[in-house]
Amino acid sequence: MGKALKILQPAVRERLLDAADRLFYEEGVRAVGIDRVLAEAHAAKASLYSHFGCKDELVAAYVARRTEAARASIDAYVGAFPQGERAVRFFDYVIDWTRQPDFRGCPVQHVVGELADREHPAHQLAHEQRHWLIGRFTEWARAAGAAEPARMGGALLALFDGAVAAAEQDGPQRARDAKWAAQRLLAH
Repeated sequence: MGKALKILQPAVRERLLDAADRLFYEEGVRAVGIDRVLAEAHAAKASLYSHFGCKDELVAAYVARRTEAARASIDAYVGAFPQGERAVRFFDYVIDWTRQPDFRGCPVQHVVGELADREHPAHQLAHEQRHWLIGRFTEWARAAGAAEPARMGGALLALFDGAVAAAEQDGPQRARDAKWAAQRLLAH
């Protein structure tokens, strides 16, 4: 019986990451201490250090998990539309995301805002995510016929940043405004 229960329980690493993911997103990486993560995960301190080494690496694993999930979700959502429509359709994705009851903003924006050290491993992952997003926006802008796709990609990223940051207070309205602006930018 004990063996069967062990199989059903998530591994310690996953429990630690699940607890960190929820707590860091809801409360912030600086506000949540290691002891809190350990208590939520029902894990010993030695488990944290054997799987992640330190809190910084746990934060980096949290960002990696969030960015991987976001990339897959975004690609799946916009993949249903022709390339030339994807930039605008992306903002439909953002509107849907900001409507979620557990929406608390962009986890990558939060981590960058909380971590001043640009050498922090999570900061590096956040930078990679921004690079990925601007690459997608540029690709979609090119497919939509934008005269300056790279510049349009930067403008679309700025719209995204503003929409998601404002959505923490205003809900999906700022994402709707960003979609409206993206439609007009891409029409010219």
